[in-house]
Amino acid sequence: MNLIPINPDTDPATALPPCGDCRDGEPLGFAFSYAFQPIIDLRAGSIFAHEALVRGTAGEGALSVLAQVNDTNRYRFDQACRVKAIEVAARLGMRSRLSINFLPNAIYRPEVCIRTTLQAARQFGFPVDQIIFETVESERIDDGSWLAKVFSAYQRIGFMTAIDDFGAGYAGLNLLADFQPDIVKLDMALVRGIEQKKASRVIVACVVRMCDELGIRVIAEGVETREELACLQEIGVHLVQGYLFGKPLFEQCVADIAQVWPVR
Repeated sequence: MNLIPINPDTDPATALPPCGDCRDGEPLGFAFSYAFQPIIDLRAGSIFAHEALVRGTAGEGALSVLAQVNDTNRYRFDQACRVKAIEVAARLGMRSRLSINFLPNAIYRPEVCIRTTLQAARQFGFPVDQIIFETVESERIDDGSWLAKVFSAYQRIGFMTAIDDFGAGYAGLNLLADFQPDIVKLDMALVRGIEQKKASRVIVACVVRMCDELGIRVIAEGVETREELACLQEIGVHLVQGYLFGKPLFEQCVADIAQVWPVR
């Protein structure tokens, strides 16, 4: 893996003073780990990325972890998630991109708060340009310009950016007018049974055309049936994720496309 060289004189991980939460270093108070679900590139016949999905230390569901997150530890949890996802992915020898969900409302200053991510990438030898930060669109963002600022800072550093659950929640077309992420992930409600729903097909086709003109990749998540897959391919969606290709694997990643494709 090739690491992006970072100039120590301008590296955001060292050039700016830390905020109080970084300086104090108060422990999170609970442990967690990750499961990884592959995102498939149908045209290339390869694993495009793995999405890191938080789990308990013995593989318990995400709610067992998220129930412990509150306003007091929200920032520390967001920072710990980044480090843990990179550490586990590196330990597994992940060769694909790594997609990490982040909490934009937990970020105070993006150029400062990214320091722990850069330090983890260097420590564990995971390339910065192989990391995707995706935010759930359903998390309320009252200030779209703030999210655009966070995304812009991440792109300048070399990370890829993604909007999750596009088509639901609070930030959609208005955000795209201000900032174009690298990736848009279609809300699974649009994907579910799409071959039987004309409105969903029309909406997805329009999103695909729009994103193509803006230079944005489109991922369809929640793909569960061959019929959904065939319809999405016909529309022009080539990056897919869902149970049709397997459930998230606890502390495991897919090393060979033959494990999940062709779909059996």
